Amino acid sequence: MTGAMFTTLFQSIAFLALFLLIGFFLRAKIKVFQETFIPASVIGGFILLLLGPIGFGILPIPEEWIKIWSLIPGILIVPVVTATPLGLDLGGKDAMKKFKPAVPLFFIMFAAYYLQNAIGFGTNVLFRSIGQDLYDTFGWELCIGYTGGHGTAGILGNMLNELNIPYWETAQGVGITMATFGLVGGILIGMVLINWAARKGETAVLEEPGDIPTNIKVGYERDINKQGSLGRETTKSASMDTITFHTSVIFLGCLIAYGLLALAKRFDIPGFKSISVWAYGILVMFFIWWVIRKLNLEFLIDSNVKGKITGPLTEFAVIGAVASLPLDTVFTYLVPILVMVVLGYIGTVGILLFLCKRYLKVDWFEHMVATLGMSTGVFLTGLLLLKICDPESKTTALGNYSISFSIISAVTFAIMPAILNIILTQGPGMALVLTTGLTIFGIVATMVSSKILLKD
Repeated sequence: MTGAMFTTLFQSIAFLALFLLIGFFLRAKIKVFQETFIPASVIGGFILLLLGPIGFGILPIPEEWIKIWSLIPGILIVPVVTATPLGLDLGGKDAMKKFKPAVPLFFIMFAAYYLQNAIGFGTNVLFRSIGQDLYDTFGWELCIGYTGGHGTAGILGNMLNELNIPYWETAQGVGITMATFGLVGGILIGMVLINWAARKGETAVLEEPGDIPTNIKVGYERDINKQGSLGRETTKSASMDTITFHTSVIFLGCLIAYGLLALAKRFDIPGFKSISVWAYGILVMFFIWWVIRKLNLEFLIDSNVKGKITGPLTEFAVIGAVASLPLDTVFTYLVPILVMVVLGYIGTVGILLFLCKRYLKVDWFEHMVATLGMSTGVFLTGLLLLKICDPESKTTALGNYSISFSIISAVTFAIMPAILNIILTQGPGMALVLTTGLTIFGIVATMVSSKILLKD
């Protein structure tokens, strides 16, 4: 890379930073953004999209910048996903006794996620049968957008781009579109369900829905004494800054992952040469974290610090993906997208209400609403909805939700390459059969684990 190329890269990212700040300011000032909890990265990204050449052409943004923005999510998502196992603590045997409901809740999350897969692929098969020209992976964006969120759309783009599949930008754009529908719709549906549950006496502690704190709505905390900590300072800056240390560990995992992928391609190892680099990254980081724990060095890792590294990477990945959204191509698939959106809402809410109420013996609604937030947005969306109906964390939902989410994230990421292989080699119809089977497995596993672990 020449100096001029690096300067162009830096300038394009700095321009994204400007619109991140604009998005933050608008979130703090405009009520509709506050009520729907749309992140600053999404707000700023859509404004940039509309003002740029893809939209109304008001800003003379270089075409090279837009190309960089479309590539950023696939690159930045590698360290974000690779970091997932680092600092993972399931608490051991004692915790499993305390958090028994986390097992059936994990399978509920599993079933909901693969139902979204099945709905997406079913939409693909349906519209193909009536003559709609759809690319092979269309429909996968439902689960990737709903459960994965805006950042995970970069994973899809990364996977398809690595395989030189020409429609990767379109698929990434559809993923971003689904994530936006999922986030806004999930929040609104969650609020409706909380109000309904409070009136019907289905909530464990809430009689009337609590007000959402103003600082959460606007996106900042004025009171310095109430501002949270970024995490533990596990190293001393005289040697190495804590954030630098955590970043180095994450980047080391990425480096090894890229090396393994390069070896697989060099020796033409079937199967392994087409696995995405972030999938290698997860496996590598599990090994790194295991080594750290074996050496009794886990005190050096803090999950909060890790989150403050992956958080900014995700923010820039999201705004880059949104700002480069190929509107014309996405609008070509508007009707099947809208069908997926509606069926996604119905399927996700339906399966979560049924399974949680029937198979979680304690605090079923709190577990359900947190999972709904995660299944249509991100982990923090689930926390937000949970805090509204359980503001003081008196129920068991928070601990079970956190543990189940940690596991489901790793499991679904690990299975994604296999599903992609099925789509590309055997078509979306076979992917529909596979994910329907996984959905049924999740439902049965929920029933069995609930009966064994949650005896009255």
